[in-house]
Amino acid sequence: MSLFDPITKLSGVGDKRAEALKQLGIENIEDLLTYYPFRYDDFETRLPSQTDDGQKVTFKGVVSSPPVLTHFGYHKSRLSFHLLIAHDNISVSFFNQPWLEERVEVEQEIAVFGTYDAIHASLAGQKIINLAENSLAAVYPSSQAIHAKTIQQLIQKAYSLYADQIEDLIPADLRQLYRLQPRKKQIHDMHFPNDAEEARLARRSAAFEEFFIFQMRLQLLKLSAQEHQGRAVNYDNQVLQDFVERLPYRLTDAQQKVLDEILQDLSAPIHMNRLLQGDVGSGKTIVAAVAMLAACSAGFQAAIMVPTEILAQQHAINLSNLYESCGLHLRVELLTSGLKAAARRQILQDLQSGEIDIIVGTHALIQPDVHFHNLALAVVDEQHRFGVKQRAALREQGQNPDILAMTATPIPRTLAITAYGEMDVSTIDQLPSGRKRIVTRWVKSNQTDNVFQWVKKQIVAGAQVYVVTPLIEESETLDVQNALLVYDQLQTEMAPYHVALLHGRMSNEDKQQVISDFAANKTQLLVTTTVIEVGVDIKNATVMIILDADRFGLAQLHQLRGRVGRGDKQSYAILISDPKTQYGIDRMTAIESTTDGFQLAEKDLQLRGPGDMIGVKQAGLPEFNVGDPVHDLKMMEIAQQAAIEITRQPHWDSDKDHAGLVKYLSLTMYRYKDFD
Repeated sequence: MSLFDPITKLSGVGDKRAEALKQLGIENIEDLLTYYPFRYDDFETRLPSQTDDGQKVTFKGVVSSPPVLTHFGYHKSRLSFHLLIAHDNISVSFFNQPWLEERVEVEQEIAVFGTYDAIHASLAGQKIINLAENSLAAVYPSSQAIHAKTIQQLIQKAYSLYADQIEDLIPADLRQLYRLQPRKKQIHDMHFPNDAEEARLARRSAAFEEFFIFQMRLQLLKLSAQEHQGRAVNYDNQVLQDFVERLPYRLTDAQQKVLDEILQDLSAPIHMNRLLQGDVGSGKTIVAAVAMLAACSAGFQAAIMVPTEILAQQHAINLSNLYESCGLHLRVELLTSGLKAAARRQILQDLQSGEIDIIVGTHALIQPDVHFHNLALAVVDEQHRFGVKQRAALREQGQNPDILAMTATPIPRTLAITAYGEMDVSTIDQLPSGRKRIVTRWVKSNQTDNVFQWVKKQIVAGAQVYVVTPLIEESETLDVQNALLVYDQLQTEMAPYHVALLHGRMSNEDKQQVISDFAANKTQLLVTTTVIEVGVDIKNATVMIILDADRFGLAQLHQLRGRVGRGDKQSYAILISDPKTQYGIDRMTAIESTTDGFQLAEKDLQLRGPGDMIGVKQAGLPEFNVGDPVHDLKMMEIAQQAAIEITRQPHWDSDKDHAGLVKYLSLTMYRYKDFD
């Protein structure tokens, strides 16, 4: 017998039920035993005088009136009776459970669980409790295909049969140090606690185990990547120095620091897997440009994958111009799905023959027909927009190239040790000199006219303006501004200034033309959707108006705001919104109070929780079943450190105290083959 026996080993689990369980992530006995309840119903009995209005409670008393069953509507019923509890005689009602009438007899003592209405001294019953049961009852996530009660029964059956197969995963010294339960007791008390304290202690141990196993997997992925020897990129340092010296600006100390970290990785014969994070406008792109130049100076190719065609086009033009202005003759090409067939064929041919030095592209870079001559460095820009498997596919396009992932969405500590725990992290925490703080103001919609009067004055002074709307066209379900309507209105109101429209449904050629006209100041005001959220870099654009700003998340508002303030002029972001909830008000207050993306990321995490952070699911953050990586951050950090210390030990996997852990990891890592 093994915990990894298929679930069909249990009697009562045929193919149909096994499929229903698989939809819940349960494929074997181990999955079933660790399918923990999300809450417990407390069946400890109380008196009405001890119970708050609306509280779920169990009352034990004597039935003081005959049960009355009434039918109404279509297949609807109500069962009513009175229950005498000490000196209180309360009414009890069960809806649509007519079969309970047989279990209710006058002068019989019963216990009923339900929701108490203190004003009317009544209980909306949910179930009649067996007085022999424990006071806590586990409640499990379920589906239409399989009921929670069935899951509970299967867990009871599995535990009775397989309890002796449960081995400890956490080494004994760690269990002793942090007062963690043996795994057998932990699993038992998670499902069948006698009281709330037993459930709490079991959940504490289960949360640590979950974090610890997760961190062990990350460390094994990291070790595995290092075992797959990368190539040493012997770049020409003189070429890099000349390039940096010819730039029209000096690199900041923070840029130089992270560049040194990246170049050290490139020159070592190990596989680089580095995340470069920096706030909007901190200068990540130029760091990537130097890194790609390093690869090319050693005779290799480099690629940069970005999420949108607009950004790809901008990168291709800017990189080509940048290298040329510094006296370098690198061939930079663009590969997107919008290319005509003949042009695409030629680029693919030149890429495979090695005539192209740097390729800039979207998802088109990871299509099966894309082959490199000798790809050494793959850069993933705005990496939170890409899924885990997409990043893996880019890595597989070349000969296991070094990976540099970049993000302008600052990552809180919580996410850094979960979503990116297996990566080395470099941080640019300094903005280029000369950049002024973007003045951000939140105003109500009744001030919109005043805002656009002020906008006219800014345009007269030479500024260019973005107006961002949440939708392209009108929606019958959302009362928000839309780009087409706003565009029509502003063409009239902002005359004689030129107003243009940009949105995601336009052709690539039309998008690029609109951006080019705006960059050339042929357009003074650009009405746009979030298509400009990443990558659009127009230094003369100094004003951003965001309509219905409460419809956007904090990270997205910060990204949008980052489209202004790219030059040395004072820039402004005006958020127009009437939030209806405290959550919306909190977001507006937060974005107005700071331009520090790292502070906003922490605030966003507090407000929204880890599962909703922008791009988190794509980044690979697991949905923990027991632990909460926000509230249990200290526990996660301890688990991470423990995993690092264990995997650093020589022959750690031969230590008998790690036998259960090694066996478990060897049997489960296959599920995480795409995790990195």
